[in-house]
Amino acid sequence: MKTKVNITEKVKTFEDACEVLGLNPESLPIVENLSKKDSKNIIAYYKLIIIIRALNEGWEPDFQNWNERKYWNWFYIASDGAAAGFAYASTYFAQPDSPALVGSRLCFKTRELAVYAHEQFRDLYFECLFTNMPKNYKK
Repeated sequence: MKTKVNITEKVKTFEDACEVLGLNPESLPIVENLSKKDSKNIIAYYKLIIIIRALNEGWEPDFQNWNERKYWNWFYIASDGAAAGFAYASTYFAQPDSPALVGSRLCFKTRELAVYAHEQFRDLYFECLFTNMPKNYKK
C-alpha cells in the first residue's frame, strides 16, 4: 500500500514545484527591456506562482464563493533602530467584507501551506516584493 506524501515534503524548491507540475525549471519567462533588478522581481514572482500552484495541488481560489477562505502571507520591514529585517507578520484569510490585498495567484488553500511557504521560500518573497535587499537583512 502506497502512503500519500504530504505536498510540503515534495516541494522544497522551485525545481521540485516544476517537477510536480511537469514543467521545465530552465524555461523561465523572457523579460526584455527592463532593468536587471526589475527582471529579477518578475522572475521571482513567476517562481512563487509556480510554487504556490504546486503546493495548492490544483486548488484555485473561487472569489465568487464568499464562504471559502483564502490565505496569503503578509510581510513588513521591521527595524529595531540599528538593523532592518524582512519580517513575517501574519497569514490572513479573506472574508466577505475584507479588502483584497494580494493577487489571487499568491493565495493558499490552507493557513498551514501559507506558513510553510513563508518559511521555505522567504528569500524568494523578498526578491519578488522588493527591488533592493537591505545590507543588514536578517535571515
